[in-house]
Amino acid sequence: MTDRKKVILPTLFKKVSDGQPITWLTCYDYPTAYLQEQAGIDMILVGDSLGMTMLGYDSTLPVTMEDMIRHTQAVRRGAPTAFLVGDMPYMSYQASVESAIRNAGRFMAEAGCDAIKLEGGVAMADRIKGIVDAGIPAIGHLGLTPQSVSALGGFRVQGKSAAMAKKILDDAKALENAGAFAILLELVPDRLCKLITERAENCIIMSLGSGRDAHGQLLIYHDMFGLYPKFTPKMAKVFGNAGEVILNGLKQYASEVTTKTFPQPENFFGMKDEEYDELLKLI
Repeated sequence: MTDRKKVILPTLFKKVSDGQPITWLTCYDYPTAYLQEQAGIDMILVGDSLGMTMLGYDSTLPVTMEDMIRHTQAVRRGAPTAFLVGDMPYMSYQASVESAIRNAGRFMAEAGCDAIKLEGGVAMADRIKGIVDAGIPAIGHLGLTPQSVSALGGFRVQGKSAAMAKKILDDAKALENAGAFAILLELVPDRLCKLITERAENCIIMSLGSGRDAHGQLLIYHDMFGLYPKFTPKMAKVFGNAGEVILNGLKQYASEVTTKTFPQPENFFGMKDEEYDELLKLI
């Protein structure tokens, strides 16, 4: 394992003050978490995107708290020093401040999270405030918010008009004033992201497809390694096509089993002749 110290909030704010961009990736399982820990990734988000990347749903909406807790526990076991963020799934916080606090608390108590993330602006500011007042660090999420994708008209850039950009600006300030220590901007224009970052006073701004002027970047792990078969978003850079490597390996395995070239003697275990002879006598 890496020998770095646990990444905590002061670690992240120091990186911001030193002008060092923060690295953030999604993760949903133990082996991937282990690799991200070894790579020294600062933050890990167990996103409700697992509904699509891991469970095969067409959206994030069917994901439950139980799904999130189980996957987040696995990630924490693989990445003990990363700053771990649990993503509040659909309807785990929208109904009331009380439900938001209760479910945020589950992430902290049951999965060892360092913070939670939830979607929404001004309308969700009281949820952020309630969670923060309960002693739980909270991250806001603006721009393309997948849980509200139907209301937003699909997976598209948000804030392209001056009026919509002003709303996102106001939402960001409302979340910061409510106590969010960070805000994720997903699919907003780069100049809007820069404006929000420049105006943030005590809040870390993270970008997902929103340009390079934020304090750090987030990518969906499955997108960056070609592991999601349905599509690869424009905002994602493919850093290595692991999906193609795995597919070729699977095809080779199927071929070798079919042609009886696998397994070879080095792939299985033998038995001493005298023991086998004794076995034959016993039967």
